[in-house]
Amino acid sequence: MAASEGFRPESERVTQRLRDEIIDGVRAPGSRLVERELAESLGVSRLPVREALKTLVSEGLVTPRPRSWAVVREFTTSDIADLDEVRSGLETLGFRLAAQRHTREGLERLRATVDAELDAARADDAVRARRAAADFHETVVSLAANELLNELERVLRSRLRWLLGQHDDLLAVALEHEALYGAIAARDVDRVQELVLHHLATSRSAALGHLAQERS
Repeated sequence: MAASEGFRPESERVTQRLRDEIIDGVRAPGSRLVERELAESLGVSRLPVREALKTLVSEGLVTPRPRSWAVVREFTTSDIADLDEVRSGLETLGFRLAAQRHTREGLERLRATVDAELDAARADDAVRARRAAADFHETVVSLAANELLNELERVLRSRLRWLLGQHDDLLAVALEHEALYGAIAARDVDRVQELVLHHLATSRSAALGHLAQERS
């Protein structure tokens, strides 16, 4: 593993690497994750790989198999519907609270995520745009200033980042986020509510369409 990744435990670095590859679509749903093969490709022992796979199973990104291998989770339409229902409740509240409670510093962070997403979308950099889109949603929840809400978001974070990456119209999503930013900055709670409902609907449609395309 690269020295630039810092001095985190090996298992954490392996976990982050595999998590990113799954969320970014580098490792396709259903692909095998074999301890020995992963250890060889990453230049580590099998123990940190085993710990990483356990973590990713608990995060809902990996499905365990017998003995020493697993597979990247294949999300079903039912999985997406369940996740979308929970996300809708969490984010509807989070966006409303963010509009009411944001600080100047928090708003600056949110603006930075929107700018990063717009830049990436205009450059057609899908991975960077989708990561920035997920960062936008996480930043909004942090602006809500509700520790329990933040705790729930952290539990679901990996699955939510996966869900938020299931879209292909990068610029359209970035522009929806820019509109949401404007409403939050103006503390216009009613407008935020309206935009969130629209955003959730387009995101739901994109995720289901993405899944259908993968299976065709």
